[in-house]
Amino acid sequence: MTRWIAHTAWSLPILLVGLSFHQAKVAYDLHDTKLQGTDATATVQEVHASNRTQVTYDYVSIQVPMPDGSTLTRDRLSLPHGIVPALKGRETLSVRVAPEKSPAVVVTEPINSTPVVDTQMRIAGINALMSFGAALLFGVAVWFWNRSLRREGDPAERGVTEPDPHHPARQEVR
Repeated sequence: MTRWIAHTAWSLPILLVGLSFHQAKVAYDLHDTKLQGTDATATVQEVHASNRTQVTYDYVSIQVPMPDGSTLTRDRLSLPHGIVPALKGRETLSVRVAPEKSPAVVVTEPINSTPVVDTQMRIAGINALMSFGAALLFGVAVWFWNRSLRREGDPAERGVTEPDPHHPARQEVR
């Protein structure tokens, strides 16, 4: 049973590598939309900022008039918790739009002289690095665990033939 668990433990580093690739792709997609999108001004419909930092689902809902006369609407566009309070009270935001990309809209409004999308890219990049680092750490730990089981066997299956008379739990205290 222990060997099965040890082999199954490889799924955690694999999942963390997958998460790392996903976050790297998110950072790349944000950057791609920022570079290839066209400048536009979005009308702010709603800004939601949670008062609890543990629940960080903060968002802005916007409408972007497109050059062809249509309107692109993005409801609940997630944004980092620290940025959303600075957007409260704004009626318009600077954005870049690329309808054929995903995401189609990125917020380029500067907050403390840094565009919001740059902060989002930085967060996604850091998440990718942290996930990859965790995958390496867990991968090394699982590798050593599996190697130990292969070389020495399962400690639970070795059994104890007789109690150790010198074990600290068997010593008399005066």
